[in-house]
Amino acid sequence: MRVLLIGSGGREHALAWGLARSPGLGELHAAPGNPGIADIATCHDVAVGDLAGLTELAAGLRADLVVVGPEAPLVGGICDRLAAAGIACFGPSGAAAQLEGSKAFAKQVMAAAGVPTAAFSVCDTVAAAQLAVAEAGGNVVIKADGLAAGKGVFVCTSVEEAEEAIRACLVEQRFGGSGARVLVEQRMEGPEVSMLALSDGEHVMPLAPARDYKRALDGDRGPNTGGMGCISPVPELDPALVDEVLETVHRPVVAEMRRRDTPFRGCLYAGLMLTPDGPRVLEFNARWGDPETQVLVPRLAGDLLDTLHRAGSGRLAGAELRVRSDACVSVVLAARGYPDAPESGAQIEGVEAASQLDGVTVFHAGTRRDAGALVVSGGRVLNVSATAPDLAAARERAYEAAGLIRFDGMQLRSDIGEEAAHV
Repeated sequence: MRVLLIGSGGREHALAWGLARSPGLGELHAAPGNPGIADIATCHDVAVGDLAGLTELAAGLRADLVVVGPEAPLVGGICDRLAAAGIACFGPSGAAAQLEGSKAFAKQVMAAAGVPTAAFSVCDTVAAAQLAVAEAGGNVVIKADGLAAGKGVFVCTSVEEAEEAIRACLVEQRFGGSGARVLVEQRMEGPEVSMLALSDGEHVMPLAPARDYKRALDGDRGPNTGGMGCISPVPELDPALVDEVLETVHRPVVAEMRRRDTPFRGCLYAGLMLTPDGPRVLEFNARWGDPETQVLVPRLAGDLLDTLHRAGSGRLAGAELRVRSDACVSVVLAARGYPDAPESGAQIEGVEAASQLDGVTVFHAGTRRDAGALVVSGGRVLNVSATAPDLAAARERAYEAAGLIRFDGMQLRSDIGEEAAHV
């Protein structure tokens, strides 16, 4: 099969790495790709926001399957364009992608499907949001309704903090149109976990649970980021609880979307909080997570390409893809100034040496080539992923590999998976 992969980050490099292992792969193309992806695929300089250009590229390549990584083209309707051109796509329609594109829509779907989640109010004025905050005593989470690159969520412990978040969204318009409406959500307590599942619009295939470390600094301090590292499996989410999540979250949502004549085909990501009353949904993403993909794909056994093609064409039943028993830990190496003002241009050294360690794969997230040298081009620069028989060993390998990589201003958390490795 000829495959076109859309995206340029660590998630897409991990997907490319997994697809390249399929016996059914003939050609692998990527748009726009990155230096790591370029080692295993042919990259094309078409931006992820150029939906017409991407559709034209897929048609010109005679792609048998397009795999979409980022959320923006999904919400923008790239899969609808491809379907109209007769090209199979792994990813939801623009209507189904509203599960991520609008948090208010996702809440409506959850309410209709009986999915457990926090109480909430949808507000498009400062006064309405302030009233909702006051009624909750300030112990709330403020969320921009639309896409905000993982940064439009404010966990508040006081009325003052909540009002600052409201101003950031509705007055300062820090997130543009994505923050023109906000959710004021009851704050829940408990550990967070990500649970991803593939769907063809009817059937659901679970992947392994993972935990994303969103805060910039050790001890879950500092600002929220797109993710500073990830682990899989998650000790708190045993097989029985995974089954419970599938039965109470993924399957009801897939059934509700089918009932609405907007079937969800793709990867349904549920961000969960394990509360004393059971798992509760924090948010949905309509695609593979980043950095979750960088720990999930290395744990997969079977044919990833065949499975994604089956999901995209409504034939997921019978796909053979399983999760291996080993563990994976991924550590993000970020640029100086990330997440607020990341600096670009620093030369990167040591990636090849790190990649040669047993069980280690270095996924490129924000890199480019400059006169042959590998340099920093984004906030999250590299994902150093390591597999091993257990989390403690995987964590040790990941940090050993990370220690071989150098670039000016490099920052990383030193506690990714620390608590889980000792369970």
